[in-house]
Order: sequence, then structure tokens, then C-alpha cells
Amino acid sequence: MSPLMSLLDDDQVVVFDGAMGTMLYSKGVPLNHCYDELCLSNPALVRDIHRQYIRAGAQVVETNSFGANRYKLAKHELNDKVAAINRRAVELARAEAAAALVAGAIGPLGLKIEPWGPTSIEEARDAFGEQAAALYEGGVDLFVLETFSDLNEIHQALQAVRGMCTLPVVAQMTVQEDCTSLYGTTPEVFCQRLDAWGADIIGINCSVGPHTMLATLERMVRVTHRTLSVQPNAGVPRNVEGRNIYLASPEYMAEYARRFILTGARVVGGCCGTTPVHIRAIANAVKALRPRRVVTSTTVLPREHAEIPAAAEVPRPRKSPLASRLSSGEFVYCVELVPPRGHLLAKLVDRARMLKDAGIDAVNIPDGPRASARMAPLALAVLLKNSVGMETILHYACRDRNLVGMQSDLIGAFALGLRNLLVVTGDPPKLGDYPDATAVFDVDSIGLTNMVRRLNRGLDLGGNSIGDPTAFHIGVGVNPGAVDVEFELRRFAYKVEAGAEFAITQPIYDPDLLETFVRRIGGFGIDLVAGIWPLVSLRNAEFMNNEVPGAKVPATVMERMARAETRGVAADEGVAIAREVLARIRPMIKGVQVAAPFGRIDLALAVLGRSPQHEG
Repeated sequence: MSPLMSLLDDDQVVVFDGAMGTMLYSKGVPLNHCYDELCLSNPALVRDIHRQYIRAGAQVVETNSFGANRYKLAKHELNDKVAAINRRAVELARAEAAAALVAGAIGPLGLKIEPWGPTSIEEARDAFGEQAAALYEGGVDLFVLETFSDLNEIHQALQAVRGMCTLPVVAQMTVQEDCTSLYGTTPEVFCQRLDAWGADIIGINCSVGPHTMLATLERMVRVTHRTLSVQPNAGVPRNVEGRNIYLASPEYMAEYARRFILTGARVVGGCCGTTPVHIRAIANAVKALRPRRVVTSTTVLPREHAEIPAAAEVPRPRKSPLASRLSSGEFVYCVELVPPRGHLLAKLVDRARMLKDAGIDAVNIPDGPRASARMAPLALAVLLKNSVGMETILHYACRDRNLVGMQSDLIGAFALGLRNLLVVTGDPPKLGDYPDATAVFDVDSIGLTNMVRRLNRGLDLGGNSIGDPTAFHIGVGVNPGAVDVEFELRRFAYKVEAGAEFAITQPIYDPDLLETFVRRIGGFGIDLVAGIWPLVSLRNAEFMNNEVPGAKVPATVMERMARAETRGVAADEGVAIAREVLARIRPMIKGVQVAAPFGRIDLALAVLGRSPQHEG
């Protein structure tokens, strides 16, 4: 039996250490420094912190390796140091440990894995395995998987460790103020999943203070026989002059540590904001305690917390008129309308009426194109639907919204009658009018496609029922002119696997390029709608060729636009080029989306051979 499990078998309370990062920051290490790298560049500092925690009464110290995986280290150009940093982290902890145990600390990868991001579960498992192998070779006594929000990600970490050794594993999720994970997973669900996957100790750490941790623990003890651990932050941080200050006193933390033990936890410690002073108070408070024995009547999830089966999706032809047309093989015609910068809509509404009268199937409404601040596309889509009766394709970007906001928006959009979505990652703020604005990007377009697909099955991110499922017709973007076509193809395959039903391309000027791309995606079984942007000037052509990703304008087209510019007929030539491209690619596609450059509806309709019914 391992030393840790021997302690627990003797019914002892085990005290872990506190926050390595908090201590390093207090020593003057800036937040933008790679804290894991200090194992190599400043080992004395790391050893001193381990020493302080052990002297304070910690029986287990965690290695300074929380972010020492290939993805996080790559941000500091240290991805070739994974093995060196992790092995050295163990050496430093072991040098001070004496009778204390050394836990190999592994945190999240720092990116989204499938189904919420482009990193596959195999890639994630390999990265966790690489880090775990180095820690194991260094000689850890156990592993701590901590601060995970995504149950799927911690599963890959657990599998990586379990596939390599039989050392004890502590698997800890992090929760919000409502006791659920960032993805909405309840304690009952993540506790029993980790139990079934073979974690020796199941716990919670970080993000919140002791009060919420206790409420979460009270729910966990009812659904598992596994040993439980709790490592809260020293309260909720307060921002004081740009610094996060944790206000929970050592006495407060110690009192809650007693409550954790009396509730049923057998492992306690601290996370962000916790110092050796806090750990000393905790160790003294729980010294004479014995964990409460909690009798669980069953290891099956109570009905209210059981995994909810996905509902059957609405068949595609019934999702929207556009979906019905595409499903039946009918060629569809769409025109893009960019939301205004202000709130006046008379001209835009009139343009939408012109398009409807001209027989256009749907208008495409982009979401903050080139990171510009414009009217919310959701609001505009609802207005056009209600006032004009025009079907819309709502672009929905990941840039500006977190996971909670996205789900709320989408459920609201469906309730308001919107059915067609084009799911996009979104242009980064640095491209737009506000380069210093922050971006969220909780997920990218692949993760968002998965999210919409779950809503279409009646489930939110946490696996909770939303009642009747939504019935969104899911579209995605694709870039046949991408610099790295292989990467674009991989991402496109992920999008299709996630649930995409149609795709709209970046503007096409080179039919040969699209033809090559169409051959590559022939087996994907997805309807392709081609983007067409009629050029209006040589300058416009230069912009599209040099500043719009994927919009490759051939030299022959640039020459034609240059000649037309000198004759004063550049816009007419742009329409002629667009019509030629459309005629050439029409057999390859299921529809077309034509842009109305600078609001010129007449140019968009001219490309399609249609005339405006009236002028706005």
C-alpha cells in the first residue's frame, strides 16, 4: 500500500500544502513569468517555499509543475523543457520533504479540447502522459490533478496517469458559486464520474472560498464512498490597486477545515491566497479530528442528478425553409447585409425588402465583422424577420461572449424565431476599431458547433435539460484559400463531426482553387455555399487580396480591375468577374452568398442577374 493510502487507512486527516503561485508572487516574481520554469532558473526559491509549508505542518507538498505541459510551456518557448522542468520539480520537493510526501501536480492544458476545441482527446492524453511520465520518473509518491473545469479533460489526465502507473491519484474539479463547474456539471455528476473512472481521492479546489466549498462537499459525500479532498482559495479575491488580495484569515480557513472534516473530507489544504500561515492554522485545527463517516445508500446517481439522455433532433428539412431547400437539392441565393453602426434602420429594412422582392432566399447578417462595433446581429435578424418576413442566417461569434452568455443568447434567439446560424470564431479585436478590447474565446467555432448541437438535443453544456430541444440549422465557415490548407481541412472535418450541416466559404475569386478544395471535402457530405464579393475598385481588389484571410485574388483579376479603373468602369468589371466566377463554380456548390459591398444592393443583385424592384 502507498504511504498516502496507509495514512488514510489509519483514518487520519491528511494536510496538503497551500499556494505555490501566491508565494512566488509575494517574492516578487511577476505574473507573466513562467512559474514552472523557476524550477530550473531559481531552484532555491522553490525549495524555500516547500520548506515553509512543511514546517507549517503540511504532510503532502505539491511539485511546482501545475502548468508544466507542452502547451502552456510553448507560450514561453519552453515546450522542449517538459521533462526537465517536471523532473527538477520533483527533485526540489523531495529535497525538502523529509517525512512529507511529494505529489506531482498536473493542471489543465490551457486550451479547449474536443468537443469544445480543436485539440483531440488523444492529443490531450499524450500531453498529460508526457508530463506524468516525467513526474513519475522523478519519483513522486502520488499525483494531483487539480483545478479542472472540464470533466472530459480531467478524464484524459486520469487515463494518462492510470495507463502508466498505479500510484494514488487525487482528481480535483473547480466550481463556481453555484457549486457547479464552469460547464454547468453538478457535484453529483462529476463526483460519480471520477469515482467510476478510478480516482483514489475526489476533490474540489480553487476558484471559490471555503463557504461554497463546504456546500459542494455536502453534496459530494452523498454519492460516493471515495476519499474526499477540499482545497479552497483563501476567500474570494479583491482587486486592490491591480493586485488580487485574498482576505480570508488563517483562523477562518482553519475553522472551515474543521467543518470539512466533520462533513466527511479526509484531505484538506489550500489553493490561491493560501500561505504557510494558513496551513499552520489548518494543521493545528484538524490535528485531533477524525473524519465523519458518511453512509451512502447507493453509488447510483439520484434521479434528479442522473445523466439525462439526449432528445432526438428535429430532422433537417423541418428546421427552416432554407434547410428544406438545401436538403431537397434546390440552389439557394443569399445576400449579406452588414448591421449598421448606429440604431437607424430605415435604409437597411428597405434593402431587405428589395432583396425579398427580388427572390433572394435569405440575408446573411455578420457578427461584428473585422471586430467592429455595430448593432447586435441577433437584434437585427429578429427585426428583419418580423418587419420584412425575410429569412436570415445569423452569424454568431465566440469572440465577445463566455459560455454562459452564449447559451443564453442562443436559447433566446430560438425563442424569438431565428433558425439558421453561421457559427464562427470571430475576428480578433486587434483587427478592428478597438485593438485594446479584450476577447473571450471560451470556445472556438468547433466548440460552439458542439454547443449548438447539444441544444438541438435538449441539453446544455453541463448535461442539464433545457426542456424541448432547439432546432437550429447549423452552418460554419470554411476557407478554401487558407495558407495552411491541411490545417483548414482538419478543422473543417471537426466542424462536420460536431454537427455542421452547411458551410459558407470566404470570397471566391479563383475557381480552380475552389475546385481543388471541393475534391478534398467530397466525402464530408455537407452542403457548400460559396461566398462571392463583387469588387468595386482596384483598391478594393488590393485590400481583399492582401488583408482578408483566404480571399486570394488572381493576378489576371487584378490586371482586369486595373484596366477597368483607368476607364472608370471598375464596379461594372467587378460584377462581370463575379458573374463569371459564379457561372464556373455553380456545378460545385449548393448555393451562393453574395456580399453587397458598401451597402450596394444593386451590385449584389446584378451578380445574380436580378434587378432591384425599387430603390431605397
